[in-house]
Amino acid sequence: MEHEQTPPAPAGTPAQPDSAGMIIDTSTATFLPDVIEASRERLVLVDFWAPWCGPCKQLTPVLEKLVTDAGGAVKLAKMNIDEHPQVAQQLQVQSIPAVFAFKNGQPVDGFMGALPESELKKFLEKNLGAELGPSDLEKLVAAGTAALEAGDSGKAVEFFSAALDLEDDNVAALTGLATAYIDIDAGDAAREILAGISAKDSNNPDVLALKARLELAEKAGDMGDADEFLDRLADNENDHQARFDLALVHHAAGRREEAVEALLAIIEKAPGWNEDAARKQLIELFDAYGATDEVTVSGRRRLSSLLFS
Repeated sequence: MEHEQTPPAPAGTPAQPDSAGMIIDTSTATFLPDVIEASRERLVLVDFWAPWCGPCKQLTPVLEKLVTDAGGAVKLAKMNIDEHPQVAQQLQVQSIPAVFAFKNGQPVDGFMGALPESELKKFLEKNLGAELGPSDLEKLVAAGTAALEAGDSGKAVEFFSAALDLEDDNVAALTGLATAYIDIDAGDAAREILAGISAKDSNNPDVLALKARLELAEKAGDMGDADEFLDRLADNENDHQARFDLALVHHAAGRREEAVEALLAIIEKAPGWNEDAARKQLIELFDAYGATDEVTVSGRRRLSSLLFS
């Protein structure tokens, strides 16, 4: 999907560690020094691949990136099995890509098939016996999240856009960027991002929450000041439409507790009012706030108490 052209990586993005000599091509003739002997000093991964193997082309760059991030703790030896089939045959490799981890001259672990980066990190951490540091992608997403929490949505846009330059379908970066756009009143840009999220991530809780948030923003629109609806309620406390509209105004102003309280008051006073509009709107708020949000948890508890008491 397309997203804004990004400036160079923001200041403070850590430089890549030096991986000179840690990523090599090996052969049957050089396998002994490249892998067996080298594994007595550090963990060595052997990546069995072939030029015709599509999944290999996906896996190898991620392996190279993780080896670079490890800063010399692990070595990667790539072996083209079309040119050098003997070692793969000895290890009984049945399909590629196949990766074996060597320690102290022996293969100790391995897998076949292209794994996602998160699983590759776990594989490396298990065999290194130490936790790897976060990747550049993870650092950029974390920096974007921190910028959002600090209220600097412009900087968040930079970090999340830089993360998407590394992995353009990363759902955390996509939802982070959409959130930043919503915060700076760029709702159309946020909608475009959410519309481009793949089907497999369409039910991600953060994606659903952002879609609900946008729908609520449209519904709240220019409903005006809370005072208008408070005055109407002062005249008639059973003006449920005024209380319903007041809930939307509270939500638009970021007053989550007040928005939920107003809708719960309608449900308590007039269950089923306007074809159950208050309960339906309350569920929309819960979707927008997220299942673990304190206001959602408390509101759901009170809603259940009202509905089933």
